[in-house]
This record gives sequence, structure tokens and C-alpha cells, in this order.
Amino acid sequence: MSTPPGNEPAVVDSATELGDRHRAAVVVVGSHGGRYPARLAARAGVRAIVFNDAGVGLDRAGVAGLDHLEALGVPAAAVSHVTARIGDGGDALRHGTISYVNAPARALGCAPGMSCSEAVRALARAGTPAARPARPEESRHLLRDGRPRVWALDSASLAGPGDEGDVLVTGSHGGLLGGTPGSALRVAAAAAVFNDAGIGRDGAGLGRLPVLDTRGIAAVTVAATSARVGDGRSTYHDGVLSARNETAARLGARVGMPTPEFVGLVLKATSY
Repeated sequence: MSTPPGNEPAVVDSATELGDRHRAAVVVVGSHGGRYPARLAARAGVRAIVFNDAGVGLDRAGVAGLDHLEALGVPAAAVSHVTARIGDGGDALRHGTISYVNAPARALGCAPGMSCSEAVRALARAGTPAARPARPEESRHLLRDGRPRVWALDSASLAGPGDEGDVLVTGSHGGLLGGTPGSALRVAAAAAVFNDAGIGRDGAGLGRLPVLDTRGIAAVTVAATSARVGDGRSTYHDGVLSARNETAARLGARVGMPTPEFVGLVLKATSY
């Protein structure tokens, strides 16, 4: 769902949906508030934006993008993951309670404890954004060549047709975008790893796992406290499994297992 700039906020489920039509808009997005979505927001030229705090997590990664936008003078806030389903901008607007704000947002009267709708009214007083920064850098990293390959992706949106059959270790949250099953993963990967974003309201941070089960894709989440959301390499090097689907369980995945150990199970079952 999206609305044009004006008195009403634009509402999107993922920062990857942001584009020219959101320039000078106040946006409520279902994405985590990490650096990658913040760069996308800055590139789109939003006037102000509200994210999901994704459980905040390791190194405050779930709200690190607020600092990035503060340096650009863009007001930004985040709603608590326990009050709004991650990946669902509409739910954030209807039910979210603000948990974090940056200095430009605070200067407009936005504060923790506000409802998201109250915060949006405050953020609507923001001025026109400055010139757009450079395009976000590519955030794909090859961890293992061969078949299957192992990729660290800062966002699951970076997966493409060429990744079919590979192991995708992502920095993305494990929630469905807008609750839509088709958003679980673009490609038929051998396995996928996500961040649980604190799990949150209605268990939204785990929403992709049962959907990927129906597609025969082994999928797990790592705890937000163990790895930086939005950072695929942290998911791999630091992540500790917090949930698994049945396909992953049949491979031997278990809660508490480090990500490299899970990837090793997948490789053992699928390498050729």
C-alpha cells in the first residue's frame, strides 16, 4: 500500500519499494531501521520516515539507520517491534508505538511513547530534504564458491534468478512483507537464513519460515541479539539460531546452533 506525498503518509511494507514517487513524502515502512533501509530512504529523498526497531539487537543495528539519516538531516523514528508487525507498514501506522527517534525527529516533537499516527503528524512539519546521496553500495558477498554457493546478502531483496539452489545468508528480518506468502523469498534457494528481529508482535519475525517449508526450502532465523540485522556477514559469523522450519529440522538444525554449523549441514546434504 502506498499514498503520494501530501497530508497523508506513504505506507510501504519494505524500504525496497521506495522510489521517486516517495520524494518529499513522510513514509511509514515495515522494514527494520538498520543502515541498508536508511540508505534506500535517503536515496528516495523522503522527507521523514518511521521504521520498525526490529528488536534493536546486536550493536543497536535495528535502529542504526536513524543515526545515518540524522547525519543527513532527515527526521527518522522507529516503532517497537512488540507493538507492530515487522514487514507491515499498515500495522505500524495503526498499532505502532514509537520507541526510538533521531535528533531531527525529536526537534519536530516526535518522542518515544507516541503512537505512530501522532508521530507522523509531528514529522509532517519536516522541511524539504536535501540533495540525494549516492546510490547504496552493493551488499552481496560470496562466502563459498562451488555448488551450492553460499552468499551473504544484506537484504533478501538482492537475491536473483542466478541464486537458485544456493544458500542465502541474509540480514533481512524473517517476516513476510504485508503478510503476503509470495514475499518469503524470490528464488528457490537450497536454504535461507534471516534475522528474527526480536520475533515481536504476532511472531511476525518468523513469518517466512512456515511458508518456505511448503516450498521445501530449509529456513532458519538467528536471534537479533546475536547478529546485526541488515548485515548478512554478521548473520553468518555471529548468528545463533533462534527458530527453524521443519525442512531445516530434518537436516539437523537446532535452536542455539551457530549459523556456520547450519550452513555446513545444508552443504553436506546438497553439495555436488
